[in-house]
Amino acid sequence: MTETPPKVKICGITDLRDAELAVELGAWAIGMVFYEHSPRQCSTEQALRITTALRRRTELCGVFVDATLDEIAQRAEELSLTMLQLHGDEGPSFCAEAARRTGAHVIKAAQVSGAGDVRDLERFHVDFHLLDGRAGRSSSGTPGSRNLRGGTGETFDWSLLAGRRSKTPLILSGGLSSGNVAEAIARVRPYGVDTASGTERAPGHKDEARLRAFFDAVAATAAETDPPVATSTEITPGAADATTATSAPTTTTTTNSAPIEGAPA
Repeated sequence: MTETPPKVKICGITDLRDAELAVELGAWAIGMVFYEHSPRQCSTEQALRITTALRRRTELCGVFVDATLDEIAQRAEELSLTMLQLHGDEGPSFCAEAARRTGAHVIKAAQVSGAGDVRDLERFHVDFHLLDGRAGRSSSGTPGSRNLRGGTGETFDWSLLAGRRSKTPLILSGGLSSGNVAEAIARVRPYGVDTASGTERAPGHKDEARLRAFFDAVAATAAETDPPVATSTEITPGAADATTATSAPTTTTTTNSAPIEGAPA
């Protein structure tokens, strides 16, 4: 039995009201998308309102897709971002430099369609790995999802993670909702779970009932799952290569920069 369920990252936040509700419900991190082709793109004006109000109350994560280092560094400084989610074709050296220049924790995200996608992520010595569904694999995802990087509303074959060797803390994403997140946690045992489309009434706009149901479903797994596959023992901002992880049968405690509680979106 584990004392706490996985952390929850709520992504696709575009306004302060949704952000405050997510934090009230216990969000470990909130994700704001800065990618012009996303229907969940967050404006600079709204992002400033969100980060100003919620600074030090949650992890403030900027989601980028193949942005330049200068663009990322400028956004991180302007908004006091504590996390960067790199969801494009960024390489290991790029991720390391982004961490160095911003002092933020780095999540390297990948879309999964086969075991090779899981193995490829092992090259990235960052603070977190995030695995997401690849767009266009089914007809049940977000409309127009074929060109999206994340937020597709599609799951992937979780059994592909059975061969994952990396000890980097894993955030599971891809079509998660209150209806399937408990099964996902039981099968994958991730450090954290991430949801965007599964808690929305429309892209970029959260549905309060769905959001509450998602948190309730995650909380209910606390007495039903073993400890996460990998948890970070210590993470220092800007020093992702020093990240270590364990998969002990007892509860582990992670120390990190405020406001993360018991941990390392």
